[in-house]
Amino acid sequence: MFEILCYGDSNTWGYIPGSGERYCRNVRWTGIMRSKLGEEFHIVEEGLNGRTTVWDDPVEGHKNGKTYLPPCLESHKPLSLVIIMLGTNDLKVRYSVPTFDIALSVGALVDIVQKSGTGVDGKSPEIILLAPPPLGKVTEFAELLEGGEKKSGKFGIYYKNTAKEFNCHFIDTGTIIKSSDIDGVHLSKESHKILGEKIAGLVKTILTE
Repeated sequence: MFEILCYGDSNTWGYIPGSGERYCRNVRWTGIMRSKLGEEFHIVEEGLNGRTTVWDDPVEGHKNGKTYLPPCLESHKPLSLVIIMLGTNDLKVRYSVPTFDIALSVGALVDIVQKSGTGVDGKSPEIILLAPPPLGKVTEFAELLEGGEKKSGKFGIYYKNTAKEFNCHFIDTGTIIKSSDIDGVHLSKESHKILGEKIAGLVKTILTE
């Protein structure tokens, strides 16, 4: 059995654009991936609305991805693979950080995984780093994410550099999906499907070939 941890924010949790409700399991990209991979793979969904890479949220609290990652890895070990898609919430005005720093921050998470010893036989799990899709035209979250559209357009470039630095697998999701036209932040059913199928193909290559 291959254990795969999906560590992310609302787009891993399955936030439905414009409603705040959650897509059912077989619609979320994690569920699509599970159906494509089969019973030999166990998917652990660790999506949290508002989760950041390394920042403490002064308003909502308990959103720091760096703080929760080590115990999360420990609780689900031994892990064959960790998939990380974070950074969108780092665009919030309250953090005031450039895209370059967001990429450095997600690199800190990759480093934690690589040094964790939570893989099979105490080794490091394989890692897929996902650059989140750029924001679309932001509607209900416009003030919260002011200036984020331009910053997010650089995710692919900077995250690719981070993946190279840490020698981990990488997908620039912005090349295959886009943020929903409804709120400009979250993913449509179709984007979940495309993303899940794309990741499943890479997972099979990494773990079985």
